[in-house]
Amino acid sequence: MSPPPSHGVDLGVAQSHRRPGEVHVIVGPMFAGKTTALLRRVMAEADTGRTVAMIKSSKDNRYAADAVVTHDGSKFPCWALPDLLSFKNKFGADAYHKLDVIGIDEAQFFGDLYDFCCEAADLDGKTVVVAGLDARCELCGKRAFFTLRKTNEMQTELIGGADVYMPVCRQHYTNGQGVRMDAARRGFETPTVQNDLIFETAATV
Repeated sequence: MSPPPSHGVDLGVAQSHRRPGEVHVIVGPMFAGKTTALLRRVMAEADTGRTVAMIKSSKDNRYAADAVVTHDGSKFPCWALPDLLSFKNKFGADAYHKLDVIGIDEAQFFGDLYDFCCEAADLDGKTVVVAGLDARCELCGKRAFFTLRKTNEMQTELIGGADVYMPVCRQHYTNGQGVRMDAARRGFETPTVQNDLIFETAATV
């Protein structure tokens, strides 16, 4: 089967001239200001005339159903979605084509994050700004690979903040039952670990 006509356009040249996309990652522990940094970056892009859109997980309804909200109350309208790969269809093909920057808050909720970022940046030339968790244990300051639920709620999915969860290392996770009950009794009077660990990296996936 012959390839479709290119109407005089060299597809290889057209692809080489397409503006390359970017993926920027903002990571840090809980309450480190990741969402604030994300909003600041997206609004700065909008101020330069670029078209922007924000996405968050539909599971996150702590502050608003249709906005990304920082802990200090700053808001930005968003698309609340169960997955990222549905965004292009929901946003509309024409609107998506004109879109320059996509912000993603609480990225750890999306199982298709990698595939979406590759498609948006590599194929569609978008700038994608992602904010998600990279935590430190709130009990000892070591790298936190686990999130410990501090309450006795039993449902599989429970959306909450510091009143419900804390990032912990493996040691404190395996000892979690005792830690959780003790934290509940003490009103979570745990040693403070300085949350100055947020950093931003930029890379093209």
